[in-house]
Amino acid sequence: MKKFLLINPNTNALTTERLQNVLMPLLPTDIKLLVTTASFGANYIACEASYAVASHACLEAWSSQIQVDPEPFAGLLIGCFGDPALFALREMSAVPVTGLAEASFIQAAQIGPFAVVTGGERWKPMIQRLASNLGFGDHLRHIETVTPSGAELQANPEMAIQCLGDACRQAAKDGVRVIILGGAGLAGYAEKLQPLCPVPVIDSARAGLELLLNNQAPQAKNFLNGSYAQWVGMTSSLSQVKKI
Repeated sequence: MKKFLLINPNTNALTTERLQNVLMPLLPTDIKLLVTTASFGANYIACEASYAVASHACLEAWSSQIQVDPEPFAGLLIGCFGDPALFALREMSAVPVTGLAEASFIQAAQIGPFAVVTGGERWKPMIQRLASNLGFGDHLRHIETVTPSGAELQANPEMAIQCLGDACRQAAKDGVRVIILGGAGLAGYAEKLQPLCPVPVIDSARAGLELLLNNQAPQAKNFLNGSYAQWVGMTSSLSQVKKI
């Protein structure tokens, strides 16, 4: 049986639960999905500082998991729309790795120019940078952020539907052919928002799982062999990581 690891870089256990509730029913019978939550960092990533800390937390979550479950994973999914530690995890694990943003960018680009709707105003420049770094800058036509953070939207579904519905309609312009609803806390909302939007809406969490299931998640080709440069003051799990 293949197994994937889903890492929630937020420390919010409710976000992990939402991801599980949305993704577990989509799994084939021969796939196992293990889920872990960051042990430190922000309750919900919403700024550059919390994003930087989340990258470290992702590496820690992965290294801790492989210490207790050394059987290799078939792939890793970063359960955050900013994909913290994407390239580092790809290098260290030597298995296919993707995040909610990269996966939904790949899926959306197959349809045409896309927009992103998400919670938290500080995410706009961060998403723009990530799209450019991943090679999707020309495909991304618009980013519509709503004032409530992802955590606030997750906590108030009724408000979320109204707020995100307005945002989706606003984003469906300038040649946009598909909208990505970005955010781990918004997993499962795309289906509810689709009747309110004139173009297809992609659920970023589902996109991430689908990329792994379809064997389309990128994998590092030139990962380092042997040991890393000496690290000082790292946790025991990270310091014990060896190349696969």
